[in-house]
Order: sequence, then C-alpha cells, then structure tokens
Amino acid sequence: MVDVAVGVVERPDGAVLIGQRLAGKPYAGWWEFPGGKLEAGETVDQALARELHEEVGLEQVASTPWVVRGHVYPHATVRLFFRRVRSWRGEPRSREGQALVWRHPTAIDVAPLLPAALAPIGWLRLPAVYRLSCAAELGVEAFERGLARALDALQDAGAPAAPLLLLLREPALPQPTFDALFSRLRALRANRPLRLLVSSRHPAAYAQSVDGLHLTARDLLAATGRPQVPLLAASCHDAREQAAAAALGCDFATVGPVRPTPSHPGAPGIGWDALAAALALTPIPVYALGGLAQADLPMAQARGAHGVALMRAAWR
Repeated sequence: MVDVAVGVVERPDGAVLIGQRLAGKPYAGWWEFPGGKLEAGETVDQALARELHEEVGLEQVASTPWVVRGHVYPHATVRLFFRRVRSWRGEPRSREGQALVWRHPTAIDVAPLLPAALAPIGWLRLPAVYRLSCAAELGVEAFERGLARALDALQDAGAPAAPLLLLLREPALPQPTFDALFSRLRALRANRPLRLLVSSRHPAAYAQSVDGLHLTARDLLAATGRPQVPLLAASCHDAREQAAAAALGCDFATVGPVRPTPSHPGAPGIGWDALAAALALTPIPVYALGGLAQADLPMAQARGAHGVALMRAAWR
C-alpha cells in the first residue's frame, strides 16, 4: 500500500483547487486534488507541504487532518490522507504544466474526476456545524424560533453555503407533538436551505420521507445493509464503530462526548487529545460532539473533525 498526502485547498468562498493529471501518468487527463506520495521519514503534513510547493507553488502551507481512505486502482493500492488546507502563502500556479481550476463543491463542471476524489466532493458539501434538535428541553416554540434565526443568518450571509443540517431526535416528545413538529420541518425544506435527518430512535418512515437517517450506535452495529436514504449518519464512540459506519456506507458520523454534558450524566468527556487519537485514521468525516459551541470549531478541526455537532449551543 502506498501512502499519499492529498490537499483539499480551500478559498474563503468555499471553492477548492483541482488539477488535471498529465499525459503519461495513469488516468491522464482526469481531475484530482493535488498531492503526492510520502517520502522516507516524512510526516503526512510535511509531505503535503512539499508536494503543494512542487506542484502549485504554495508556501507556508498549514493543513489539518480530515479523512484517511484506502482505494484500489488497477495500477496501485493507495492509502489517501486527505488534509484540508485553508492557510498558505502565494497564488497557486502550475509548475508541472497541469491545468488548474477553482471550483465550488456544488458546481464541479470538470470531468472525469479521479474515482478517489468523488467521495470528498460530497463531504465538502456538508456544513461545518451539525445541529441537533432540542425541542423537548427548550419547548417546541422556542426551538422553532431558534431554527428560524439560524436559517435567517444562513441566508443573510450571502455567499454560497451548505444548507443547514439538522438532526431531529426527540424521543421525549408526545407522539402527536412530534408528528406536528415533523410535518412543519418537512414542509419548511421547500423554501428554506434545510436538510433534515431523523434519528433511528423514531420509526424509519420518518427518515425515508425527508433527507436522511441518523443511526444510534446500537442500530449501526445491528444494520445488515445501507438504508435507502439520501444521507446516512451514525453515532460512534470508537474506531470499531467508525469502521462499521464506513462499511455500511455512512456519509458521516459523530464522535464524543468531548466534554461532560447533561445528556451523558456521569461521563467525564474524552477530551481533545483522545478525540484526535480517535480520528487519526477515520474513514469518513466526523463531527465532534458533546458540550461544544461554535467557538470550538477551530479546535475540533485541528484535531481532525469535519466540524462540530451542537445541541443546546445551536439554539442560544
């Protein structure tokens, strides 16, 4: 297996840098994220910084871990260390004669894409914040007001942004109240930037009529095949469950709690260092969960998380 560092170079507007493979290489003419093989004695971030300098002239590259994924090509089996790059010096330029383009993940118009680049394009369409409903605790009206404020803020931002990603998880709500809330949220998706997932704590029919399903760890391990939903997520607590989520075809997962929370009484939280260890080889994007706020996003991403999952802090 060949270890390869892959750089997802992102501008503040969300566009990412994609290059075309040169003639004479396998998959010549196909498009991919820049990067290359690790040399002896290099760490992944060192290899990526070197490759981005050699290929596209970037300097002072700062990257954070993201996802580690194996891929089998006819000519090689590779382990791809995807890292997100949001800070560098210099303007990308072709130093090897390859074509370069900036494209937003929702508007990729170059083809064909290298097979291993397809999944990351989908991951980049996930927002940095995953919001968990809190209607039973806050009250349904207070929760919906908070959701409206969040949607307003997203639309007022102006720049292209991923829709708000919401998990509806309300086992404590009376069934008639839950059904009414679910119907309103489902209808809201018609004219608001909202993607709605439903927890597997509720009957499957709810998730099948919206944007996706979020499996509990127990339901994840019991699953024998991917549910037929557009977006699939899972709650994970260790590497075994992360591997199970990847094998099932989950699009992302949550891991935590990082800090103590009222939802996990008596649990001390794993802390940032343990989170980094848990995500060192994660095969799918992961949201850090548990006692976090929006201000924790840079810390979570530095530890390898795609973003943060917020419950109470999402609606303040």
